[in-house]
Amino acid sequence: MNPLFADLPTSIFAHMSALAAEHQAINLGQGFPDFGWPEDVLERAANEVRSGSNQYAPMRGLPELRQAVIDHYRQHQRIDYEVDEVTITSGATEALASAIMALVSPGDEVLLFQPLYDAYVPLVRRAGGVPRFVRLTPPDWRITNEAIAAAVTERTRLLIFNNPHNPTARLFGEEELRIIANVCVRHDLIALTDEVWEHIVFDGRPFVPLAAMPGMRERTVKVGSAGKIFSLTGWKVGWIAAPEELALPISKAHQYMTFATPPNLQAGVAYGLGKEDGYYRSMRGGFEAARDAMASALNQAGFAVLPAEGTYFASVDLAASGIGADDVSFCERAVREAGVAAIPVSAFYEEEPVRSVVRLCFAKQPETISGGLERLRAARALFTRS
Repeated sequence: MNPLFADLPTSIFAHMSALAAEHQAINLGQGFPDFGWPEDVLERAANEVRSGSNQYAPMRGLPELRQAVIDHYRQHQRIDYEVDEVTITSGATEALASAIMALVSPGDEVLLFQPLYDAYVPLVRRAGGVPRFVRLTPPDWRITNEAIAAAVTERTRLLIFNNPHNPTARLFGEEELRIIANVCVRHDLIALTDEVWEHIVFDGRPFVPLAAMPGMRERTVKVGSAGKIFSLTGWKVGWIAAPEELALPISKAHQYMTFATPPNLQAGVAYGLGKEDGYYRSMRGGFEAARDAMASALNQAGFAVLPAEGTYFASVDLAASGIGADDVSFCERAVREAGVAAIPVSAFYEEEPVRSVVRLCFAKQPETISGGLERLRAARALFTRS
């Protein structure tokens, strides 16, 4: 048995969701939506099950979906890709895994920004890479030149960057993107950009892909996800878009992981990516309204809410809310004694964790948010009674 994976703890998402089920709690922890999917995309995929192919799809994806990804990014982000630069994967995590396995050699250092998605570090280590961390802290979670300079060495080969950022809900703007681009160009780094939340941004803020920054198109592997765009996280349809010299080895890694993704789901996604701009505005508006409803209720209940500029998530600063407990203690008692599940943000750190922030998912129906907030009030009272 390989100890690298055998010794890994159960993910915080699985742990908290299991506790939520055990205690019949409202689950505001795990990041899946219970509204927002477009019915016409479902119908297209269902029709394809009945009338289309149900055999292996081409390894690099259906031609119509690869072209749809190209057209989508040309329309929404003004980036041009060619068909040989796009590979369809079985979800964004598989895209990340294929990219890391293809691009990281034993001993290569990989620059990561923590808090971070929990799959990055095990995958880097499985490839023989050495993770190095840039630590971000609340309330602004800002990236600085100084922090990156302290982490980059002559052995750094890859930088993994998530924007909009899970779990902090930051949308990094052009100033911070410029810092990252300058580092990549100066040190000849490849950037692996996890941009699955690219359409879920709020308050009219523009999303700028890292590949659009000067010098970055030729060194960036861009990862996208239909699951996030269409609120269909169970479909597990993702993709990479990258220069052919990077896309080709990633596709070869992909062929030995999943080989191909269900063709009917690919066809549904290809149709969906061609939807008019109105769909994306409406989708963002629905999530923005849910964010505002949760933030307002949290503030009224005495919680200090950190800004949420994108993703499905809002975070509460426990210390600023007058709660002296750490995030793990709060979340454990909240699920067991108040019947509501949240995620401790310290679980997203590998080193020097911030222990005062908990993450909540607002991609829920109004009655779910309302019920969850009532229970969060009860959880707060567990720690603030005199």
